Amino acid sequence: MSLTINIYYTGKDGSARKFAEEMVEKGVVDRVRAEEGNKKYEYFFPMDDEETVLLIDRWENQEALDEHHKSPMMKEIADLRDKYHLHMKVEQFVERK
Repeated sequence: MSLTINIYYTGKDGSARKFAEEMVEKGVVDRVRAEEGNKKYEYFFPMDDEETVLLIDRWENQEALDEHHKSPMMKEIADLRDKYHLHMKVEQFVERK
């Protein structure tokens, strides 16, 4: 079983893109990708909405995702999200074998 989470970050005046750029620049993205159980962590930019960034985040199982949520990186991510005044919409999909 794997979990895929789509997180839509939406802001104003390009803040969502700036958030994603800072996540990369600070190395947060690389650290998440290196976590046990992470299978994908990638940002995408919708063509029809310049104020939104889509994060596709995939994990081997719920336990790996739970460990990620307990990590110190979550505060760092939340702080950046607050810095850029972003709103989130979350979708979760479960793939069963």
